[in-house]
Amino acid sequence: MSAPALATPADAPILLREMAGPVAVLTLNRPAQRNSLSEALIAELHQALAGIASDKAVRAVVIAAHGPAFCAGHDLKELTARRSDADLGRAFFARLMSACSAMMQAIVHLHKPVVASVQGIATAAGCQLVASCDLAVASEHASFATPGVDIGLFCSTPMVALSRNVSRKQAMEMLLTGEPVPAERAREIGLVNRVVTAGTERDAAIALAQQVARKSAYTVKLGKEAFYRQAEMSLADAYQYAAKVMTENMLARDAEEGIGAFIEKRTPTWRDE
Repeated sequence: MSAPALATPADAPILLREMAGPVAVLTLNRPAQRNSLSEALIAELHQALAGIASDKAVRAVVIAAHGPAFCAGHDLKELTARRSDADLGRAFFARLMSACSAMMQAIVHLHKPVVASVQGIATAAGCQLVASCDLAVASEHASFATPGVDIGLFCSTPMVALSRNVSRKQAMEMLLTGEPVPAERAREIGLVNRVVTAGTERDAAIALAQQVARKSAYTVKLGKEAFYRQAEMSLADAYQYAAKVMTENMLARDAEEGIGAFIEKRTPTWRDE
């Protein structure tokens, strides 16, 4: 599947949605603004994710972007315009950061895998968006940065997702220097899963999403939730929790079917239960 044409009319939707089999592809569509996360775009992404959560036809999600940049973070012009508010923008800034944080968490809490398709730069909240996705495929020309420190605005909310993807020292280097990290280095430190030839990242991300979509939706849902929950626990608590999850999983119909199919050397038939 090729990316949409670059030229977009002024009244074009800021978020595009299409289906690639069982995969919903959400495409950021503010190329002239480098797909910066305006208040409206954050709201549309969150709304789309909420709808996908209850849509049984969707088994996986790809978040892509239109234009040369994946996402340049928050819309700084939108933020600056609110400095003329009576409270100097405090209420708007608080509302926007809360909304963005809720949207990022919606990706993590969605019971379906979410794959980022990164064709260009992903900076600040754009890097946060990539880090919030379960998987990420990057073009060889992509790069990642948290450069807020360069403009006097430490990337504190992007830090939350970034520090849960890469080691502390790698995260701190990105946060303190603001230097861009090329795609291959991003793969080495764990920010992305795969680096592919430029122009193929969208198809590669969809193929990866479709691969996961062929699994039992019940098992994927159970596993994704368990992964993020245990990551915040102590070692002993994580094992205790994971053992309970495994027990419940073993009693599920799809586990019985999957194990039986493996023993009988046949393809399993999932019922997602």
